[in-house]
Amino acid sequence: MRIIISVPRSRAFAWVTLAMLVGVALTVRLGFWQLSRAAEKETRHAAITTQMAAPVRNTAALLAQPARFEQLHQRVALQGEWLPEYTVYLDNRPMNGRAGFWVLTPLQLNASTRVLVQRGWVPRHQLDRTLLPAIQTPSRVVHVNGRLALPPSHLMALGQATDETILASGASKIRQNLDLDAYAAETGGVFAAVVLQTDAPSEGLLRDWPEIQTGVEKNLAYAFQWFALAALQLMLYIWFQFIQPYRHARRSSF
Repeated sequence: MRIIISVPRSRAFAWVTLAMLVGVALTVRLGFWQLSRAAEKETRHAAITTQMAAPVRNTAALLAQPARFEQLHQRVALQGEWLPEYTVYLDNRPMNGRAGFWVLTPLQLNASTRVLVQRGWVPRHQLDRTLLPAIQTPSRVVHVNGRLALPPSHLMALGQATDETILASGASKIRQNLDLDAYAAETGGVFAAVVLQTDAPSEGLLRDWPEIQTGVEKNLAYAFQWFALAALQLMLYIWFQFIQPYRHARRSSF
């Protein structure tokens, strides 16, 4: 220990020590930040699980208290009539490794209230991607089980046609993304909610939706990387500033 203390230090030693302390403090802080993000995701997932375990809300209960349409992940049992003329197919939405479409159709609950239902998934034609698969859309009153969900996620697109262009050109019902506000205006009214249908496969549609995951694995991996980087900085500092000078001084003393 006396040898280590007596080793002469250069003026750069203080700057190296300061840089090490700043680097270790920063990487440790980032590691704990990733752990906090993981904790937030776990808390959010627990809230989703609790909401999905709540009693199912039927159409009457939702219409009596419209604010309940905003309770994401709430399970619902709806009764209404499809508006098939407004059905759209979202492209590039794979399921179980197969290319295909998400099918969305408005469901009219009463004269003034409707929801947009993500009804299920259909495969895309292997040769002609504009050829839509056949699905059944009953013209009578239907019962739909599902849960309140966010609008479909947006995919990156090179270009996007305006709604006016789509309507004027009579373009296909196949779309890359769906702007909910523009689509509501296109179809003549707002949607009270978006519903992810969870019934068994039917009407030519599959509904093998993935389970909602916490997604904490990535945050935990990042946290480990940051902590490992902090430990590496500290070990390199000790090696080059103490162990190597000690070994050199010890060899010189013989």
